[in-house]
Amino acid sequence: MKPQIKPQNPNFSSGPCAKRPGYDIANLDLSTLGRSHRSSIGKAALAQSIDKTKALLGIPADYRVGIVPASDTGAMEMFMWSALGARAVDVFHWESFGSGWFGDITKQLKLDNVNSYSAEYGELPDFSQANFNNDVVFTWNGTTSGVKVPNGDWISDEREGLTICDATSAVFAMEMPWEKLDVVTFSWQKVLGGEGAHGIIVLSPSAVARLESYTPPWPLPKIFRMTSGGKLIEGIFKGATINTPSMLCVADYLDALGWIEQIGGVSAAIEKSQGNLSVLANFVESRDWIHFLAKNEAERSNTSVCFKLDVTGEQLRSLIKLLDSEGVAYDIGAYKDAPAGLRIWAGATVDAINLETLLPWLDWAYAEVTK
Repeated sequence: MKPQIKPQNPNFSSGPCAKRPGYDIANLDLSTLGRSHRSSIGKAALAQSIDKTKALLGIPADYRVGIVPASDTGAMEMFMWSALGARAVDVFHWESFGSGWFGDITKQLKLDNVNSYSAEYGELPDFSQANFNNDVVFTWNGTTSGVKVPNGDWISDEREGLTICDATSAVFAMEMPWEKLDVVTFSWQKVLGGEGAHGIIVLSPSAVARLESYTPPWPLPKIFRMTSGGKLIEGIFKGATINTPSMLCVADYLDALGWIEQIGGVSAAIEKSQGNLSVLANFVESRDWIHFLAKNEAERSNTSVCFKLDVTGEQLRSLIKLLDSEGVAYDIGAYKDAPAGLRIWAGATVDAINLETLLPWLDWAYAEVTK
């Protein structure tokens, strides 16, 4: 029978993601709006964003954290364009965004000494093939495949090259071994449900040393430049952003960081997200028509959870449209380059009760399109 109860929040998109529970834009501190981001109040808000990010995540004291343009994509591109080419590069990719970095490295930067280690959607490549004399580029969580790196044990502590990690659907939802990661990028609109257009870049001392010792042979756009006169532009990592940020988005981000503090920190956010994955896993285990895209349980993402369904393409499209029209699940179709299926966000900004309320609707919609 058709369920009667609908999720209180049907926003299950994998980016931008659901706002935190209890979110109310009226509660944002809007004192910076209409002010210059270079004013004392603007700089203070940006510096607070950086300091709180670093403290909540437990990022090492000697790492730099900066706010940069163009979301996670901008953060990844600015470091790749600024620092790659000094060494050979190993690229590990198994979904759309990781493959995009590989394409940029080989087709845009046109680097020759590049090793590709790939896997099909639902699987991870063999990380034991990594050569840590080289720079190593990879995503931590495959947002479009629902497959995550389970840990950083494979990363050498004696590496000569840099580890460059796109972690946009992982930071604040998964344990990050910061000492093993030289460059980490993420965006506000994923795990924290923040607004788009801004990225975070985290640099280890080794990453800073690369920026200060290596000059790439190609020109760099202004928004990519992190050094001046061979020295890191320290202001970027103290709130003096490269270009004008949205102070409304900054206020929204500070609200999200405050919520993380309120629920008990990053460990509580991780626990909540893992609990959400368990809700979905219990459902899948008792149904024979829906399956995780991730083949290995230890590698299943607890944020962007991807599924395959035993339906035709037309039936799948009808199911997604049906759930949308009923107002119970928005934007849950698989990413355009990924295998056809469903993708349901399970990060901490999603309450388990909303997932539990959604699941009977999945049963109903499946029955409707297959009868």
